[in-house]
Amino acid sequence: MTATGMSLDGTRVIVIGGASGIGFAVAELACALGAAIVIASSAEANVRAAVERLRGATGRTVDLRDETSVATLFGELGAFDHLVITAGDWGAPMWVSSRDLDLARARDSFTVRFWGALAAVKHGSRTIAPTGSITLTSGMLAHRPAKAAPLATAVGGAVEHLTRGLAVDLAPVRVNAVCPGIVLTEHVQQQMPEPRLRSLTAPLPVPRGASPAEAAKAYAYLMCNGYATGQILPIDGGGLLV
Repeated sequence: MTATGMSLDGTRVIVIGGASGIGFAVAELACALGAAIVIASSAEANVRAAVERLRGATGRTVDLRDETSVATLFGELGAFDHLVITAGDWGAPMWVSSRDLDLARARDSFTVRFWGALAAVKHGSRTIAPTGSITLTSGMLAHRPAKAAPLATAVGGAVEHLTRGLAVDLAPVRVNAVCPGIVLTEHVQQQMPEPRLRSLTAPLPVPRGASPAEAAKAYAYLMCNGYATGQILPIDGGGLLV
């Protein structure tokens, strides 16, 4: 048991999307809490680099766009205790006005974050421990829509409703979701200009972006709290209040 009261001693945790950003921070924290970690992501080079950074972790490649790839991953991994999914598709057209949507590409926005996550749940639920948990990832735009982002709002909302449905369907396995606000991952800092970041975070009660390590604590809490299921946990610096 750690000083925080959280422990994952003796458990096996699979983090899909764990090669970078929030996912890697979750893997790192879960490892520190005593778990055996499997980092899974779509790019083999990124998986190798993540495993080198996190000693003791193992790595696997998986393509959430391909159900056969997902089925193979879980078939080969066998029994485990917790599944965390933070993977996203940064190439999807999330910031487009509804007037300008390419509907074929818009449908693709759901491929990884919704359908890919559901494929992982479908196949992972066959070998997860009955006392285990699944944690998905939503986003604050599901609750605070922004101009030119109807798809991001829809995808996040779909993930949250899926979470609640799965919590009932898969019980006693627990299913929750984390709803991050602005998290200063490598991708966010590379893609979002500093003035834009400041304009988004300045109005918050906690006027800054979260570190990936701060976001990771939400996932660890949901894994460790055996009475939490069907919950959407916002980590947003108070963004829902303003």
